[in-house]
Amino acid sequence: MRYPIYIAKRYLFSKSNRNAVNIISRIAVIAVIVGSTALFIVLSGFSGLKHFALQFTNVFDSDLEISPAKGKTLSVSPEQFLQLQQIDGVESVSKIIEERVFLQYKGKNHVVFIKGVDRNYGRVIPLDSILYTGDWMVPNEDEIVMGFSISNKLSLPIRDYGNLLEIYVPKPGKGQLNILDPSSAFTKRKAVASGVYEINDELNGKYIFSDLPFARDLLGLDSLRVSSLEFKLSPNASEESIMPQISAIFPEEISQRNRIQQNDALYKMLNAENLFTYLFVSLIAAIAIFNIAGTIIMVVLEKRNNIRTLFFLGLTIREIRKIFFYNGLMMTIMGVVVGLFLGSVAVLVQKQFGLVPITPTLAYPVQYSLINLLIVFITIITLGGLASKIASLKVTEKLLN
Repeated sequence: MRYPIYIAKRYLFSKSNRNAVNIISRIAVIAVIVGSTALFIVLSGFSGLKHFALQFTNVFDSDLEISPAKGKTLSVSPEQFLQLQQIDGVESVSKIIEERVFLQYKGKNHVVFIKGVDRNYGRVIPLDSILYTGDWMVPNEDEIVMGFSISNKLSLPIRDYGNLLEIYVPKPGKGQLNILDPSSAFTKRKAVASGVYEINDELNGKYIFSDLPFARDLLGLDSLRVSSLEFKLSPNASEESIMPQISAIFPEEISQRNRIQQNDALYKMLNAENLFTYLFVSLIAAIAIFNIAGTIIMVVLEKRNNIRTLFFLGLTIREIRKIFFYNGLMMTIMGVVVGLFLGSVAVLVQKQFGLVPITPTLAYPVQYSLINLLIVFITIITLGGLASKIASLKVTEKLLN
């Protein structure tokens, strides 16, 4: 084993008698450097974009959410709620009521979801991170907090006590609609907007927040019914150990979703884009890296006399092939190490100084990740090893003769 590696090392660092072989060898190593640098920068950039996109939804999502497996509401008694709070690893639990409602303000209409929350909601979600202007609602004061898009669509300012926001929800039942008085089919409540939240375009136009009693009264629910429960877990808490304990508290079937499962479609889309980007850039890198195969073939042709000498000295065809395989592998390793160093410098400089901007005030987000380093290293070594293996097969008995 050591003889093929030793000879391969000599071939790598010694100059060829033919200048063209030396030039092509340098070009092959440069191709590996460029390919690995580009792949690492692209993956780091996409990781940064993924983190940047998710930070707006993650601030709105709880660590764990439970909801009824069937139907819209779940019954939670005071004893059950106390048992949930006493589970090891659970920091806080918030009761949620959620339903679609119809808004009307000065002749303008909009359909959104009302999200009634209790006093614990501020311990589950960092409210100061989503509140854009105004104040969070005061319980039992008929106040709501609306999204930025809802405020724009309805032209609804905060603290407009002269013109209250009207909130409608259909009354439960299957009775016939009174044509003379269509409004009798709806439950109506009036409220004032105390503040505006800002998360992202989708969520800004989807929800209004109210306190739990307001939403219960609007929907006609009793004090035990909730749409869901949202949990804040301890930093080192294990979801796998907490979920069975929650299931044991409820006799009925429930659905449990962690932070990723609450945004399942978004995570799948981002992961699919990440995979496509990786495959596309890897294909480009593969085209560049396969220059190594051509370089090895040229070295084989140039060292034909040396190969014959080694063969007559007792080395087998397989051992001679290993010489050129290791030669190509060493070129790949040298190129990927330099490429990852250059890529790391570029990513860290962008992260620190933001030299490439998206907007005048926002730098292009990047994320330096060890997993990306490992992915690039394995990908480039695999491609370089494959190219070297293919080129080494050119050493045959016919060549020796």
